[in-house]
Amino acid sequence: MRYDLAIESPEYVKELAQHHVGGYLKIAPEAISEGPLSKMMKPGVGSYDPLQGDVRQVLEGSGQEQYLIPYFIAAHPGTTDEDMLELALWLKRNGFRADQVQAFLPSPMATATAMYYSGKNPLHRVTRNSEDVHIPKGIRVRRLHKAFLRYHDANNWPLLREALRRMGRADLIGSGKQHLVPSYQPIGTGGAHEGKRLPPKAQPFRTQHTGLPRVPSAPQGKGRPRTRRKGRS
Repeated sequence: MRYDLAIESPEYVKELAQHHVGGYLKIAPEAISEGPLSKMMKPGVGSYDPLQGDVRQVLEGSGQEQYLIPYFIAAHPGTTDEDMLELALWLKRNGFRADQVQAFLPSPMATATAMYYSGKNPLHRVTRNSEDVHIPKGIRVRRLHKAFLRYHDANNWPLLREALRRMGRADLIGSGKQHLVPSYQPIGTGGAHEGKRLPPKAQPFRTQHTGLPRVPSAPQGKGRPRTRRKGRS
């Protein structure tokens, strides 16, 4: 739900909470920094903070147990490493731990896709000297942006510690409340990047397109017994 539109109609939010939401109401800040937000044509996070109280008030008045869930995206055009760090700190400060996150993928007919491929902003006049849009490309950068969203996952800590040192923010490494990631690494973690869902020796799920496992045929003479039709000898 677009929170900047929801704040204009408390009646609409109440209708959703009472009759159309099964316990979770998702709102989509998507980002909190001006860089990506300006490419999404969305307001700043300043309009999100007061809305939390308003929407929660409506949800509590619905008489049902409801939860307000913010939605964020990684690696969107216009997003820098510093933007994702700012978002990770905001998430920790507000007590959010994302279980699943989404990284931007260019899709047809989307303005962000035009930005991704051209490096320009089609929301304004495009010329040779017009604004260049920062595009986070490459598997390592995309993994880092997802890792910032899941800062609490120990598998992401080596990548985050490396990035924080490179960004001059080693002060965020430690075990205090003001730190983003700890300096220690739990045994058995950190060997695989976040998002690798299969264990090392697991076989990938097969489909008819990737090759279904062969089904052994029944031994000769041990197939289904033949039955006679009624009325025939």
